[in-house]
Amino acid sequence: MKRFHVHAHVEDLQASIAFYSKLFAAEPTRVESDYAKWMLEDPRVNFAISTRGGTVGVDHLGIQTDTDEELTALKAQAQAADMALFDQGEASCCYARSDKYWITDPQGIAWEQFHTLGDIPVFNESAKDAAAPDAQASACCASRGKPVAIPVKSSSSCC
Repeated sequence: MKRFHVHAHVEDLQASIAFYSKLFAAEPTRVESDYAKWMLEDPRVNFAISTRGGTVGVDHLGIQTDTDEELTALKAQAQAADMALFDQGEASCCYARSDKYWITDPQGIAWEQFHTLGDIPVFNESAKDAAAPDAQASACCASRGKPVAIPVKSSSSCC
């Protein structure tokens, strides 16, 4: 089964944790000094917030798979649709090790499709100190390596 993923950048982590905990009627499943995540079942979503990255707001969307086979099927579906993708392979990011790739929609919204392999104790392993100023600049999520989207042809303007 797959899970919808949303990652948003926030300015005030504690205020945002309080807000989203009330909104979801649940405490986060993981809290770090710069990050929080809710793994909700209803709705089935992986909702993450962090103080890392650029502009405050939604950073990227995604689909998290429960199995490697589901990720392989999603990747094959994207390739069959001639979507440009950036295959990141195994990556350490957002306190987790995952196998992932990225696609970008025609508006420039990054979509991460990934299978989580396990937790790690730091935001990303490429930064020696997750709290270091240069660690913010090397945030590993949608901020680097995204492909340019291939425009989708559509005759409908309906949402």
